[in-house]
Amino acid sequence: MARRGPCGLLRRSLLAKAFAALCVSMAFCAASAQAQSPTSDEPAAASMAAPAVEPKPAPRAEVFLPSALPHDLSPWGMFRNADPLVKIVMVGLAFASFATWTVWLAKSIELWTAKQSARRGLETLAHAASLRAAEKEFAETRGPVAQFVSAAAGELDRSAGLPQDGVKERAVALLSRIEARAGRSITQGTGVLATIGATAPFVGLFGTVWGIMNSFIGISKTNTTNLAVVAPGIAEALLATAMGLVAAIPAVVIYNVFARAITGYRAQLADASAEVLRHLSRDLDREALPRRKDESQIVPMRQPAE
Repeated sequence: MARRGPCGLLRRSLLAKAFAALCVSMAFCAASAQAQSPTSDEPAAASMAAPAVEPKPAPRAEVFLPSALPHDLSPWGMFRNADPLVKIVMVGLAFASFATWTVWLAKSIELWTAKQSARRGLETLAHAASLRAAEKEFAETRGPVAQFVSAAAGELDRSAGLPQDGVKERAVALLSRIEARAGRSITQGTGVLATIGATAPFVGLFGTVWGIMNSFIGISKTNTTNLAVVAPGIAEALLATAMGLVAAIPAVVIYNVFARAITGYRAQLADASAEVLRHLSRDLDREALPRRKDESQIVPMRQPAE
């Protein structure tokens, strides 16, 4: 024992350190293996604590192929894929829009022509010296102003020898009826615009409600709320509302424009009627003036016979 020196002690310490490191590594491996795999007692305890529950199968989602979904979401494509009743609503609204623009074109030409004729008639009446002269000017002219002159001249002829007040009253009544008839004639067709402007949005809304109802029915049948399946039907339904607004908005605007233009035209007719009555009153006053006698009547005297 005395012969063992420092070398022996060094060798002994190295062996002790290697043995200690081997024990630590074996303990670490055992701990990691225990953490990764439970012991045999833990599964048994877990199985006795809670009964085994079989996993429920996941609900199968319906798969819609891209070819089964409508790709054409243009207005024409949505119209072709829409419900038959919604199609009827859309066709009716398209016809209403066509009627609106047809009335606009025809009534614009008619109003412009009537206003130009009334303006020229007023100028002719203003430059005429008498009712008879104005009657000659309007001999080959048609229109409400020419009817005013002809009616006043005819009443003057039929009332020859009658009191002037009665002639004026009858002429006023006759001219007022001609003016009212001309006003009714120029307003023909504007009622269609009023009807379209008032009802087209509600007709389009009816088509939208019907289309959305069909979309919800389709959702209940397919048991899916996929936006790609629901969106086309809702878009087709909203197209009906859009068409209703397209038909109604121009109809309301055009109706208001025509209402103002017709009011101006009626004012022109009222001015023409007043001008004709002025000519009539002036002619009656001329006829009522006493005639001038240039020469006094000479009564010859009988000479006495001689």
